[in-house]
This record gives sequence, C-alpha cells and structure tokens, in this order.
Amino acid sequence: MSRWMFFAIFASAAALFAAPGASNAEDVKPSMTSETKAMPKPAKSGLLPINGLNYYYAVYGRGEPLFLLHGGLGTTDMFAPILPKLAESRTVIGVDLHGHGRTALGDRALSLEAMGDDMAAIVKALGYDKVDVMGYSLGGGVAFRMAVQHPETVRRLVLVSTGYASDGFYADMRTQQAQVGAAMADMMKDTPMYKSYVAVAPRPQDFPKLLDQLGAYMRKDYDYSADVAKLKMPVMLVFGDSDMYRLEHEIKFYQMLGGGLKDAGWMRENLSQNRLAILPNRTHYDVFFAPELVAAALPFLNGVTKVKTWDEIVSETN
Repeated sequence: MSRWMFFAIFASAAALFAAPGASNAEDVKPSMTSETKAMPKPAKSGLLPINGLNYYYAVYGRGEPLFLLHGGLGTTDMFAPILPKLAESRTVIGVDLHGHGRTALGDRALSLEAMGDDMAAIVKALGYDKVDVMGYSLGGGVAFRMAVQHPETVRRLVLVSTGYASDGFYADMRTQQAQVGAAMADMMKDTPMYKSYVAVAPRPQDFPKLLDQLGAYMRKDYDYSADVAKLKMPVMLVFGDSDMYRLEHEIKFYQMLGGGLKDAGWMRENLSQNRLAILPNRTHYDVFFAPELVAAALPFLNGVTKVKTWDEIVSETN
C-alpha cells in the first residue's frame, strides 16, 4: 500500500470521530516540523486536566472566542496556513484532541461523545460561557457532539468535511478504514502523520496503540441523524467538491438542518439561518487549509447575513 493511500485512510479516520490550572507551555515538547514553524506564537498555552486526560490547548489572537478542532492524526498545527487570518479578528483556541499531538492517549477508548463532553469542560475551564466552534473531520465530529450534548456552550458551529452517518462515505473509503490498526505503524514512519506525532507526543511509543484505537472506532457503524435536529444554533457545513463524502449525503445533511428546502424569496424572507459551502477544486485532504474556507466561514461566524440588493447595485452603477 502506498504512502498516499495511508494518507487517505488516516485522513478519512478523522471524519468518523467527531477549572483546574494549566501547566506552562515550556512543559510541552515543541514541534520540529516545518508545519509548526509556520504557526504564530500562542499568547497562552499549556495542559488542562479534564475527565482523566491532560488536554493541550493554545490561544492565539484577540476577539470573540473561536474553538478550532483539528483532523485525525493531526494537531492544531495543521491549521497553520489559515490560523493567522482567523486570529486577526478572533481569539482562536486550538485543542489537541484525545491521543493526538501534545495530548497523551488515555486509558479510555476514543469516543466522539466523550470528547464532546471534554470540549465543553475545556470551555468552562478557560473561563468562557459560550464559544464559536469550527471543526474539521475528526474535529468536526467532536464539534458536532459538543453542540448536541452541550448546546449552551456553542454559539455558532462550522463543520468542515464532516458527515452525520457512516454511510455518507464512498464505499471504498469504508473498506480502507477497516484496515487501520497497529500493524501499520512501522510502514507509516515516513508519513507526515507519524513524523508530526512523534515530534510533539508526550509518549511517542503510543502511536501503534492510537492506530488500534482509531481502527476499532472506524469499524463501527454510526448514524447521528436523529441528533441533527438538536442543533438549534446557526450551523455552516463546508465540503470540498471532491470530498470523501457522497454529494447526496452533504445535501441531505443541509436539508436536515432546514436549508435547501425552498427558494429564499425576493427579500430573503425564507433564508435559512444555516449555510452550505461546497468549495471548488478542493478535496478532504486540502480543504482544511484552503483560503476559501476562511473567506466562507468568517462572515458566518461573525453573523453577517446582509448582502447588497439588486436595487442597491443598480443605484451604485448609475
């Protein structure tokens, strides 16, 4: 199996998932990857003991708080190309998820539901009542569960390359996901996922165990369709036009949120509070650092809905 097939498998893994004091940032190993070198220096970072785990977090920028949750076998550092732009107007709080990056793998199994609870606890531990949340793939699954289980903590929600059920994947992706396990660890040592992991992980030797836990979770079927209606906050769905999710699944997700069911009306009187963005020339493996993602998500996160009317455009051109 090729290195790039490994990348496809493990990037797809992400889509299946979903106030004590903090330690100093100096207690956490710095990454030596070029990806991390491009990251701005956090204003604050450290470890938070939450539900039996020590979660690494880092805070960037100033403004309204935005929780930023990464994809599978990644860290917050994977957002390096777009994080500076987000941090120009937002306080961005990046969290390394359970078993990823600087957050060590604990004794419990990987679970979207448990991580959703953990994220809500982190919000409170950092002194926030409510935050906006943007999650990609694995982080999107966690953001989804956070919003369902703790809606009082989420103001607006952006789900990037995230589905609501396992049948949303193309069938060949499900076949590849079923192969994930510790036996792949040695073959992955030249991949960016492994190199990024060992550069910052508190216990690099846990990598095979992490693969086993990811594989066990990915072999489970899931369907959160009954929970979609519980998302009362504004939600934006973002996919690449060549994503790993079937287009029908993406559209159905939006419709379940109340969007795409009727014409918006001349005065936008029927416009849904929710949004769907399908970015051209983007895949599951590059949508998370696309400049277009920021351009689409920031106005939504800022609550901007007004656009110029036809009358206003005509008036300006006369």
